[in-house]
This record gives sequence, structure tokens and C-alpha cells, in this order.
Amino acid sequence: MTETTTAPAVSGADAAGEVDVRIEEDATPIVRLLGRTLRDSARTGHALAALRKPTATVAIRSHDTPQAATITFGSGVVEVAGGVLVDPDATLTVDLNARFAPAAAPEGDADLAADVLLALAPPIPDWQAAAEHFWTAARAVPGIPDVLIAVTEGADGIEQVVLGEGTTHYLIAGAPETLAGVFSGTDDMLAVLSSGALGLQGTLSQLSVLIGASWKVRYDV
Repeated sequence: MTETTTAPAVSGADAAGEVDVRIEEDATPIVRLLGRTLRDSARTGHALAALRKPTATVAIRSHDTPQAATITFGSGVVEVAGGVLVDPDATLTVDLNARFAPAAAPEGDADLAADVLLALAPPIPDWQAAAEHFWTAARAVPGIPDVLIAVTEGADGIEQVVLGEGTTHYLIAGAPETLAGVFSGTDDMLAVLSSGALGLQGTLSQLSVLIGASWKVRYDV
């Protein structure tokens, strides 16, 4: 069985109308990550020509883990399945923690590979909108702090967004693009933390819950 999300085209997109992104039930993390990213592209009207390709099959492989998945395109229906069980038209080896950056030259149809990479790079919302999206998804996670405070320094000085209300707080600080990537699920919070690009204020137990919440957003679960 599959999970299905039908994303309506935005105004001005061509007349095909919709893109139907489907993933397996009980999907693996790479399948969920690919599915969520393609849904983001469909929802925002990004790379619709690529998403509406006629019959084409592309294998996606992680550059540093055994994870692999197959994306099958079919005139507006996009299916993502775990593993590579067919001979694909193109194969991409990518860094899953670097926004699907290619880690090797594509194999097979180079134009198809380029189109898929474009489809896997939807626009990232601004950090404030991303923070609100994150909070909407995360607030029901058991143990989540009552209040999430996101802080950044932009052209106009220090800016912050305060989400929720209550007695327990957690603060996350970083550059606008860093916060946008983490809150939108585009970037893995744990990997960004390891790079030193985020500043945090809160307890270790709160951090554990927030990382779980970030995975909920990243993998659309």
C-alpha cells in the first residue's frame, strides 16, 4: 500500500493541474525524505515539468550509507519506493544531509538526472514561516517545551519569533538560512548541530524531544 498526497498546481502552472506523490506504507527514511521533498516542490509549483514527466525511473543512492530508493514518474504521478529493483533510466548518488547534493557524476540519462535534482531542490520558506510550520507539526510531540523561541541576527539587527505559551522554554539561535533549513525539514537538525551552526538554550531532555520533532517534520511522519 502507499501513502498519497495530491498537490494542486499553483496559479500559472501548465494545464496538467496536479501532481500525485505516493510513497510506500511503512516507508524507509530515504523514501519519506524524498517523498516530503517532492511534495514540497509540487505544493509550491516548483519544477512541475520535471514532476509531470512521462514514464521515467530514477535511482537515488546515499553516498555514505546503504540507503537507496527508486522514483518512478508517470505523467503527474510520482511514486517513491525503497531499494532499486529495476534498471533505472538514471542513477544519482547524493548526500542526504546536504540537500541531495550530487556526490558523484550521474549515471544514465544526464538530462533526466538534472531534472530530478531540480525537483529535489524546492524553495525554502523564510525562517519565520518555517518556524511556524515546525511548531504546528511539533507542538503535539510528548515532552515538547511550552514555548519555542527562535532568534537570529539579520540586516535589521536581532530578530526573534516566540511560539506557544507556558512555563517551559527552549531557545534556538542561528543564521536565517540555517533556521529556515532546520525548521522546514530541509536540513537534519542533528547534523546542523554537529556543525556548530546552531546555538541552543535548554535542557538535554528538551533537546532530545526537539530533535525527534525535527525528524517528524523532515520525514513527514
